[in-house]
Amino acid sequence: MLIQTASWGELEIETTQIYHFPKGVPGFEEETEFALIPLEEDMFAYLQSTKEQELAFLLADPFNYYPDYEFELPEADKDELQIESKVLVRCIVSLKDKVERSTLNLLAPIILNPDKQLGKQVILHNSAYQTKHLLWSEDNRIASLKAGE
Repeated sequence: MLIQTASWGELEIETTQIYHFPKGVPGFEEETEFALIPLEEDMFAYLQSTKEQELAFLLADPFNYYPDYEFELPEADKDELQIESKVLVRCIVSLKDKVERSTLNLLAPIILNPDKQLGKQVILHNSAYQTKHLLWSEDNRIASLKAGE
């Protein structure tokens, strides 16, 4: 399938890369289909709308930067995403002018079911996590290096 992107122009993707977000993403509820496009070394990926070329989110695996990151996914979300075994957790990265000030949104992770190709951004209620955790703090650099070993 060919999609149009702002960053790469026309891009061919596999149907296995497409995730359906039944309720969209908060702020973009009308956009319900996104392609997960891994970047080199799988440290980052883009979640690219299949219809709106200007809409894409940079994602990272939060466990590479915050190995102790944990939360309980509510049963209602598990049911909605039809999660039985496999699940991918990714968080939105906000890039800053000074890259070392870039942040990761741990409060609202993107939950993906690769078996059913379903996705949802889940807001964690009653959580100590915030929308802006430094991506590259000194502790995170060490954890990231260890994860890449």
